[in-house]
Amino acid sequence: MDNLMSEGLSLMVFGMGFVFVFLTLLVFATGFMSKLIAKVAPEAPPKPAKPKSVAVAATASGGSDELVAVMTAAVHQFRKH
Repeated sequence: MDNLMSEGLSLMVFGMGFVFVFLTLLVFATGFMSKLIAKVAPEAPPKPAKPKSVAVAATASGGSDELVAVMTAAVHQFRKH
């Protein structure tokens, strides 16, 4: 019985050690690949967002009061259901 517990304990230590070593190597490999990709293909700066044409058209025509009324009616209709 003592021999079986000893073998089980050694197997557990070996398995946990193997997993620890593997995960440590995985962390270093992922970090190395991240740095390599950053050098090879740097990330492009984000493009500024274009303003929405609906809001611009409504304010350009002077119908902002009408737009507010339509939006308020849409919110009330949505909350009703």
